[in-house]
Amino acid sequence: MANITAAEVAKLRKQTGAGMMDCKKALQENDGDFEKAIDFLRKKGAKVAAKRADKDATEGYVIAKTTEDKTFGVVLMVNCETDFVAKGEEFINFVTGLADLALENKPANLAEMTSLKLGNVTVTDALAELVGKTGEKMEFDTFATIAAPKVYGYNHIGNKIGTLVAFNKNIADIDEKGHDIAMQIAAMNPIAIDKENVSKETIDRELEVGKELARQEGKPEAMLDKIAQGRLGKFFKENTLVNQEFIKDGKVTVKQYLQDTDKDLTVTEFYRFALGS
Repeated sequence: MANITAAEVAKLRKQTGAGMMDCKKALQENDGDFEKAIDFLRKKGAKVAAKRADKDATEGYVIAKTTEDKTFGVVLMVNCETDFVAKGEEFINFVTGLADLALENKPANLAEMTSLKLGNVTVTDALAELVGKTGEKMEFDTFATIAAPKVYGYNHIGNKIGTLVAFNKNIADIDEKGHDIAMQIAAMNPIAIDKENVSKETIDRELEVGKELARQEGKPEAMLDKIAQGRLGKFFKENTLVNQEFIKDGKVTVKQYLQDTDKDLTVTEFYRFALGS
């Protein structure tokens, strides 16, 4: 049996996307012959990861979960190519397992997350193995966590949208409010918590669009700035979370709903991940 080096194993892994141990075995079984090793892996479907790199991974599964005490949460998305695989038990169990792994280990970023061990292999290698088994391109690059006094997650029907939202304090009816606001984020897709959280680039773009629309409507040049500011106010109302109409009661804003029982209660952070976005 040929003496296989780590560099050779790494090279084959890069070419095929197969797991390290699979690549090592393929080279050992074929006396270090790369072409034969690739054929060996192809018969197991492992080369699919590299061969299908041009495919679009637009289906998938989104999941948001929190710890039992709701002080830490994770939301993540793994993409695949077909709805058939996305609805499969193995794929769903894999993505759910990633969420559980994140809750247990609390990784700070995606790099830390993909380096964690899922069973006996890293998350990266486990994903490559699943690619080989299913024959589909898969991507795991959408991931976020939040730690706060209270964190809530919401998974829309079919797990095509997942949200995670954090609050600055714990109050008596926080569970109800947490669920409602996580659902609000899923339904209304806000771009920021409040108007001061909207980027200057976005504000400048909205003002310019507002001015141009007013100009096309024949409004006087001297009025354009004022009209654009008015339209910007409407933009904030529709697109910033606390200023949106509350979906369960359009007579109040999200801010008013939150402050109904505690004037200091507010959202400190949120994430919304959706397939195809």
